[in-house]
Amino acid sequence: MAEGWARHLGIDAASAGTNMWPGSTVAENAVAVMAEKGIDISEQTPSLIDDFDHTTYDKVFSMGCGVQCPNIPFNADWQLDDPVGKSIDVYRKTRDAIEVQVRALIE
Repeated sequence: MAEGWARHLGIDAASAGTNMWPGSTVAENAVAVMAEKGIDISEQTPSLIDDFDHTTYDKVFSMGCGVQCPNIPFNADWQLDDPVGKSIDVYRKTRDAIEVQVRALIE
């Protein structure tokens, strides 16, 4: 969702996770709640942090969820709860919290 918000707002962005759950597609609820805001993330695909070259970006943020990557310096940890496996309302709350964080990057 963060990558979707960033790109929607004109920021070059990529996202990566520490595991491939739920697999090779973005969570259905994430796609649905972003579509509610007019943002299509259905073509995004999950990537592993191990395959991510963080040096190509000016800033790197952790969503939270207790993630620690000793080889990647984070500019900040947004301390968000992982909505995976939770209700669509939790996805909406996470989407909205991500929007606030991403918009703050362009202000």
